[in-house]
Amino acid sequence: MAGIEEILAVERIDSDIYRGGAFPSHLRRTFGGQVAGQALVAATETVDPRFEVHSLHGYFLRAGNPDQPAIYLVDRIRDGRSFVTRRVTGVQDGVAIFSMSASFHVTGDEGIEHQDQMPPAPDPDTVGDRSEFATDNQKMLFAEWANFDIRIVDQADTPKMKGFASQQRVWFRYRDALPDNHLLHVCTLAYMSDMTLLGSSAVVHPDEHTQNASLDHAMWFLRPFRADDWLLYDQTSPSAGSGRALTQGRIFDRAGRMVAAVTQEGLTRSGVPASAASIIRPDSSDGERR
Repeated sequence: MAGIEEILAVERIDSDIYRGGAFPSHLRRTFGGQVAGQALVAATETVDPRFEVHSLHGYFLRAGNPDQPAIYLVDRIRDGRSFVTRRVTGVQDGVAIFSMSASFHVTGDEGIEHQDQMPPAPDPDTVGDRSEFATDNQKMLFAEWANFDIRIVDQADTPKMKGFASQQRVWFRYRDALPDNHLLHVCTLAYMSDMTLLGSSAVVHPDEHTQNASLDHAMWFLRPFRADDWLLYDQTSPSAGSGRALTQGRIFDRAGRMVAAVTQEGLTRSGVPASAASIIRPDSSDGERR
């Protein structure tokens, strides 16, 4: 199974043109976190190291083919004294599957500081590993992300915030130690941030079977962190309707520092056959990957 450093690596094939790898997958379409992570790495390849990414805004335009690499075309929109902007288009078979804008901020700026308080959650080491009790489809998803330790907090252990429609908390981390490379941790978190977030919209609809896909994804990187240490993903879904659900997430490290924020809208279409609703390939099995 490929590690995150291999997944996120991109190959320069021409000026501002990069290629990301394809990896064996149980999924019908390329995982959105992989596309976003590779696109972000491609963007950073064109930016002076004095600048660090602080936000990205991406749109998933078409389903990617997980058996094919993607080409990333980088547009150098602006190079300023404090901020740099890049636009990245991910392409397969000559058509765009992903579009992203990323903004970079020069290091060393100072200003006011505050943050929300980290919500209560049980210690991650006390949260059970759900893979032991998963359905066959869920087991394939856990296998897809076997390099990531994902612990979904039981609803009974999730104190609810009054007035919020749907809430979920998840502890997650990359299982293996990663190098002391801040960019790698940022791009790993961009990959991880697409995991489980849309699922927060299903918490109050446990018996509904929906066709799910990420539509757009926005992320802000707020403070330094390590993706190989436990991070708490505090997730809410403030609204769902018309076949779409809006989800939001705040990410905290174990010390209670808010390190990132995420907003995502996803497809949550109901009334479709089970075969269409599944994100797993119909020919997949636990012991075999296509």
